[in-house]
Amino acid sequence: MIAARVPLMFPPAGDDAGRVDSHWQLMLTVGAAVWVIVVTVALIAVVRRRRSTEHTDGDVPAATTGNGHLVVGFLGAVVPALIIIGIMADSVLVLRDTGSTRDAADTAAVIEVDGKQFWWEVRYPGHDVETANEIHIPTGQEVRVELTSADVIHSFWVPQLSGKVDLIPGETNVLTLDADEPGTYWGQCAEYCGIQHAWMRFVVVAHDPPEYEGWLEAQARPAQATDRTDDDPGADEPAADAEPVSDVAAGRQIFMSSSCVYCHTVAGTEAQGTLGPDLTHLASRQMIGAGVLPNDRESLARWIEHPQEVKPGNVMPGTDLDDDELDELITYLESLE
Repeated sequence: MIAARVPLMFPPAGDDAGRVDSHWQLMLTVGAAVWVIVVTVALIAVVRRRRSTEHTDGDVPAATTGNGHLVVGFLGAVVPALIIIGIMADSVLVLRDTGSTRDAADTAAVIEVDGKQFWWEVRYPGHDVETANEIHIPTGQEVRVELTSADVIHSFWVPQLSGKVDLIPGETNVLTLDADEPGTYWGQCAEYCGIQHAWMRFVVVAHDPPEYEGWLEAQARPAQATDRTDDDPGADEPAADAEPVSDVAAGRQIFMSSSCVYCHTVAGTEAQGTLGPDLTHLASRQMIGAGVLPNDRESLARWIEHPQEVKPGNVMPGTDLDDDELDELITYLESLE
């Protein structure tokens, strides 16, 4: 179950996000105090001027000079300067704290994220794991995220976990992620990158470390072979609650004989396309289309048949299948856990 479909800023759930939040709270508090003081002084000045005018039968009193005016003028110049210097100093410290990155050897994991119009390719070097629009991390540990772009400038932002970092074509920028508690944290491209910029979303899923290791192990497995039939003497006996092997095999055959294989990879099969997301463990993901639809049977059907209606401007073409073929294809995709 997806808890939220938009990135949330509160409460912060990581050290970097907490540091940014404390700076924001400082600016809010100081700004509110300054506003209250300025408004109060302005109201006092208006009231005193009105009373003075009434006492002089409408004549505006001449300006007076004295030490009081000098003190007010001095405070009006010095106090704002001190406030600005203080906030600027804290800003520099926040940038230092949140902008620092750890070497790969000093972090629990290294994750590579490649921004594309309009989705996110996610790789786990050393584990032979690739996914899309989902980033899985262990809790209580720092994770080094290496960011680049395949086309235009994007910006990686998970408000509850970190600040924003741009993805520049041909360059690699680095961000450190850490989450205090297990959970799902929504992220967003924060740099306008084209017609579907608003639907270039992703989730960061934080696991307890043992659960994270189990997730990595499961994702590293290739897709299960599904092209055997009941007549194959080498086939294992299917489980009682499993999808009929023939239905999954028929969907696999449709997938392998279609244009899907030119864009998508399914590890352990002949499908080795690289233009679109890796589908090896598609069924384990929470969403499809970088957040535009939940990952369920009805949404898969819409996405396969009419991707340009669901998300205009993405690079996936529609697929012309009859109802039975579509049903078998979705059965196969749902088996890719």
